[in-house]
Amino acid sequence: MELGMAAEELKAVVNRLRRAQGQIAGVIKMIEEGRDCEDVVTQLAAASRALDKAGFAVIATGLQRCLSDSELAAGEDREQMRARLEKLFLSLA
Repeated sequence: MELGMAAEELKAVVNRLRRAQGQIAGVIKMIEEGRDCEDVVTQLAAASRALDKAGFAVIATGLQRCLSDSELAAGEDREQMRARLEKLFLSLA
């Protein structure tokens, strides 16, 4: 399944990933500076949420594409498609 996202969707996902990248860089700096554990964990949680949201946006786009039956035309039955999508969702859980 290829990533066929519209420009607006792609921009939103890239923005989320950049936000997470900045948060992770901030966490590294906080650890190097010996900052408070609670502050570090709070920032890690924010980065994790940003990554999750980006992942879910990618999966949602994949669902839309799969539901159009384009994958079925390539010889994949609905059960195989369902199993692949379930695996994708579980990878983010």
